This record gives sequence, C-alpha cells and structure tokens, in this order.
Amino acid sequence: MAFRYSPSYVSQNKAFWRNLLGLLCIFTLVLTAVSSPPEDPVKCTSGNTNCTVTNSYGAFPDRSTCRAANVAYPTTEAELISIVAAATRAGRKMRVTTRYSHSLTKLVCTDGTDGLFISTKFLNHTVRADGEAMTLTVESGVTLRQLIAEAAKVGLALPYSPYWWGLTVGGLMGTGAHGSSLWGKGSAVHDYVTEIRMVSPGSVNDGFAKVRVLSETMTPNEFNAAKVSLGVLGVISQVTFKLQPMFKRSLTYTMRNDSDFGDQAVTFGKTHEFADFIWLPSQGKVVYRRDDRVPVNPSGNGLFDFLPFRSQLSAAIAIIRSSEETQETLRDANGKCIGATLLSSTLFATSYGLTNNGIIFTGYPVIGNQSRMMSSGSCLDSRQDGLITACAWDSRIKGEFFHQTTFSVPLTQVKSFINDIKSLVKIEPKSLCGLELHYGILMRYVTPSPAYLGKEIEALDFDITYYRAKDPLAPRLYEDFIEEIEQIALLKYNALPHWGKNRNLAFDGVIKKYKNAPAFLKVKESYDPTGLFSSEWTDQILGIKGNATIVKDGCALEGLCICSKDAHCAPTKGYMCRPGKVYKEARVCTRVSGISLIQSASY
Repeated sequence: MAFRYSPSYVSQNKAFWRNLLGLLCIFTLVLTAVSSPPEDPVKCTSGNTNCTVTNSYGAFPDRSTCRAANVAYPTTEAELISIVAAATRAGRKMRVTTRYSHSLTKLVCTDGTDGLFISTKFLNHTVRADGEAMTLTVESGVTLRQLIAEAAKVGLALPYSPYWWGLTVGGLMGTGAHGSSLWGKGSAVHDYVTEIRMVSPGSVNDGFAKVRVLSETMTPNEFNAAKVSLGVLGVISQVTFKLQPMFKRSLTYTMRNDSDFGDQAVTFGKTHEFADFIWLPSQGKVVYRRDDRVPVNPSGNGLFDFLPFRSQLSAAIAIIRSSEETQETLRDANGKCIGATLLSSTLFATSYGLTNNGIIFTGYPVIGNQSRMMSSGSCLDSRQDGLITACAWDSRIKGEFFHQTTFSVPLTQVKSFINDIKSLVKIEPKSLCGLELHYGILMRYVTPSPAYLGKEIEALDFDITYYRAKDPLAPRLYEDFIEEIEQIALLKYNALPHWGKNRNLAFDGVIKKYKNAPAFLKVKESYDPTGLFSSEWTDQILGIKGNATIVKDGCALEGLCICSKDAHCAPTKGYMCRPGKVYKEARVCTRVSGISLIQSASY
C-alpha cells in the first residue's frame, strides 16, 4: 500500500529509523546475556509488610495501586498450607502473585489494604519426572522456560505453549495461556495437564486449609474448573503434565500480500501444525509461519530467540519511545508508517531471531528440537548490569508502554472480521501503522477446551499491541480505528477476550459467553464459600457483583468504558464520541475538526 510523503521527509525519517534499528539489532545480538532481569513485582516498605504489587509493565488498565498488608513466600507445599490456614483462620483476603506478574489485568490484586499476597516465586521445583509414563510434575512457580528444559532432560516435550517463557505454570493455568494450533487437543497448555494439587480455605476440621488432588478421571467437574481458575479457587501447588517424545520442527517465514488473507486465515492452520500469522494491515502484507513437526533424525539445531524478547539497550529503547511520543504529539502518521515499514522489514530480514545453529541464520527451513523452537525470552535469563540493558517493557526505564487487546474470533467469522479491518484501512491507509510499530497483529489458532473458562470453539486469536500515553487523558492518533476493531470483535462477532491481556471494557458481561460458567461458579462456592481468594475485580468479571467498566470523564481513552457521551473521550482536544465508520453500532472517540471544543454532544 503506497503512502505519499515529501522526498526530504522520507529520506530523513528513513535514515533515522534505519540507523536506530541497525544499532538496536547490533546491541540486541551482542548484549543478549547481560540484561538486567525484571525486579520482583511485589514491593514492601518494611520487610514483607505494607506491600504493593504491579504487573511487569508497571501499570494496570485503570492505573490503580494494589496493596496488601503482607506478602508470603512459601518454599514448600507444607509452608503454603500453613500460610493459607493462618489467613483463613483470620478471615483475610488472599491473592496469588508470580515471579514476573505478566497479566495486564488486575488478577493479582486483593481488596483493601489488609489482605495477603502469596508469591509462588520460590515454589519453583521439579517434583518428579517419569520418562516412561511421559509425565512431569512441577510446582506452580516453575516458569515455562524451566518446564521446557526439565522435560527435555528426559527426552520429552510440551507440544504447545505461549511464545514468552517468563510465564509460570500457575499463571498459565490461571489465565488459559496458549500457543497456536488446531491439531491434537489444541494449543492451550492446560489441556495437557493430568493432575492439579490445589490448596484452598478449609473448615475447622480441615485445619483451615484443604488440599485437593484433582484429575480428569477422579474429579472431572472440579478438574475442568481448576484448569482455568483465575486464582479464585485457591493456590495451585503442583501440576502434572502429560508430555510427548521429543520431536523437531521445521519453520519457514514467508511474506505475501493480504489480498486473499481472509480465505487463507481460515484454512492455513489445518495445513501446518504450528501455523500463525503476523498481519501488517496498513502495508497490506502478512507474514505466514509455515511450521510443522518433523522426526528427530533430520539434521538441524535451530533456535528461536525472538529479537524483541532479547535484551535491549535501554538508551535505544528510550529513543524509540520518545520518537513515538513525538509522533503522537505532532500527529505524525507518516513517521509512524515509515518506522513501521522499516521495523517489519528488519524483523523479517533477520528471521525474527531464528538461527540455524543458535548463532547465525543461514536459510530456511530452520529445523530444531521442540525445546529450542517453541518459546523464548532471553532478556530474563541474565545478570544485573545496572539497567544499561533490560527487557524492552521494564518499567524502571523509559521503555515500551502499551495497551494490549487480545480476543479469539470464531473461525467461521474470521474472514468477515478481517474484511472489516480491511474496510477501515481503505478509509484511512495510515490508521494502523501504529500497530505495526509494535510488530503487527499476531494471530494464533485455538480450539475448544473442556475447561469451564477455556475457549468455547475453534477460533483465531488476535493479539493487538499499541501505544499507550503516560497521561491517561491524552487521546491517541487514530484512536477511533483501534477502538472500532475492538468493539467489532467483542460485540459483532462475540469474541472471547484473553483473561490476562485486555482493557476493562472487554470484560463487560463476558461471563455470559461461557456456557459452563454456572458449573464453574458452583465449584468456586464449594472451594471458597466466603470468597477469601476473590476480589472486587474477579467478582466483576465473573458477574458476581459490579461491573468491570469504569464510567467517568475520559474513560474511553483507556478502554475503561465504551463512550456514550463526548465527556468520555477528550472533547477539549477535539475527540468526540461518534459511531463507528464500518460497524455503526460501535461508539468510538473520534477526532472531529471544525467543531466547538466547548460544546459536547451526547450519543
């Protein structure tokens, strides 16, 4: 798709982005092993008391601060039982936090200031590995990286997983995290679990804490509730996975135009086991991941070490962030589009971090063991360097700060949804360049799960990352286009939001989309009748009490609400609440020129 810029503007901006991206790639490749790992998301003023918690990005969707009186760090299941029992006896609210706390949503928060955070940071051990039975039992604080490595030691592999290995087993289970596949049982990690040990509040006769051992054969109802639990049933202590013999994958990225993408998106996942897409809608291009299982005997020691998940030079990341802030302030869509084109072409040219031998890329296909190809995140696996380098989103530096909107559109509706997005791009070709500055729209396949709060049908998951202002009342460039995409998916196509990645509006009435919600809530009532592991946020998203949306001036700018009047946008800056351009039922914050900024109309 062609854009019109002045030659001097194009030359200057291309030179800036080319030099910056070149430096960033060099430092990313050289400094992979010397990044400062993220700090603990829990911070306390005195020992383990008077504590706050945040996510790894430093801000929840509503920018609130979550507090608790204490944090506990159990190192064994026995200690965990004792902690839960003491809190239950005292009637204290509890929530579980993980080592890196990657959920954007407020799942980690407890109510008020008198509650207790239970961190699984040190529940990070392998309990047993059984190569003959092909099972692996680990504690819930084990990271995905550890899980993959421990399985590989006994010649086994987890068949599917998320692409970021900083998630913990408990976090994976709590939010229904997944990879991409329509094959086998699908891409959700929780569907390859055979047993869960859960510690919940107990009665006096139980000693105030009860340990339950759940499995598909012995306790199918409770097991299906616990597989995606949002942390409201108690603390997961241990999880047993059913694994597969180690295999290799053969991966090739190809880029093509998106003219037939609607048809391809529906069928491609049935042809390639680990297929996914990176869509660049403003450029009219799609990167296809042709990724298939192969036997272990073909030669190849490939490694997938995704470039954006490697250590980044903090100074370079700060320049990139400052540049995007300037583009937003100046409404410089052209600059964003030039930067997005150069970024996407650079990532594609460097094969997104794929190497044929762990060092260099020599050509496709890249063949390697499943344990080396499925997930990455090397910026976590490093020593302190005083924040000279860091993960790009580390809140201690001036780094990436973004919204994420992630939802699963039924496969039968995917072509129509893609065409709706294309229609928006036709109205304004530059409108989605901002998404492409954040690597484009990642699309992964999911299948129906027996988990009560898991995916309901075959679907394609759309993962959209985009600029977030430090000022919550600052509107974004082409804000209305992204808001309309969000509402088309959630309202027109009844898409399911990812439990850990969305803005508040995605969870408005979401529980009604789950046919097994009543069964889940029944198990919740049985396990925790007084709601000690529940919070205001979990009550809202489960439809128990209140609503996840927050209605106030400017609320639509941060996705806290869908606007219904101009005040929900930024009327003093020319952003008014208006119908969508393609989906007329949408209500979005649109920049309106030639209108009095003093007057505001309601819709």
